Amino acid sequence: MAELIRLQKYIAECGICSRRAAEEKIESGKVFVNGKTATLGIKIDPDRDKVMVDGIKITTKRRKKIYIMMNKPRGYITTMHDERGRKCVSDLLYDLNERVVPVGRLDRDSEGLLLLTNDGDLVYKLTHPKHNIPKVYTAVVRGHVKPETLEILNSPMEIDGYITDSSEVLILAEKEDRTSLRFILYEGRNRQIRKMCEKVGLEVLRLKRVAIGELRLAEVKSGKWRFLEEDEVEYLLSLGDLDVRD
Repeated sequence: MAELIRLQKYIAECGICSRRAAEEKIESGKVFVNGKTATLGIKIDPDRDKVMVDGIKITTKRRKKIYIMMNKPRGYITTMHDERGRKCVSDLLYDLNERVVPVGRLDRDSEGLLLLTNDGDLVYKLTHPKHNIPKVYTAVVRGHVKPETLEILNSPMEIDGYITDSSEVLILAEKEDRTSLRFILYEGRNRQIRKMCEKVGLEVLRLKRVAIGELRLAEVKSGKWRFLEEDEVEYLLSLGDLDVRD
């Protein structure tokens, strides 16, 4: 008999989604164990129990972990399927025969570095705020940015009822009618940079993620992807200790 593990951890290890997303699936009744609707907090025996997620039987056996870097273009939704028929990042993976999930999100109008993997533990680590992994973005905004505006952007801000952590924002370049900014975020809430800029009256014309930690988007054309090199994978796995809770 194998060691019992929490159901949400097993789902993440199968590469279906992160642990937090697995918990949501369990709570919404989309997970079955041995034919019965699963409940949050149960443990399973991977060698004996039959687990179904969204109607599909899952398993960790003989699965090779895959790590992908994509240069997401504007106009694509960061999801593997969209019920409204909009273009998804999965459409750009037509020649990949393995199931992967995005690590975090880039909104439809944003572009740049997007990681995809079937390693659920890595998804959890790179998306959970407690690990403080910096994400670097370049944003082009309309007009000039005043020193007092830059000071506000670098400070905690109230957005949608929560207080953001301090960000690192600096001016990269200025032209007659626009300014290029670099943002370094450690939490990455939904549309955070756009909402920060809106808060101080700045219109975002273009937003691109260029790095996650020291992993930079390089030599990958828009709409294309590649497998990560071994040293890149080792770097991502080294970013703090993986959560090993039951």
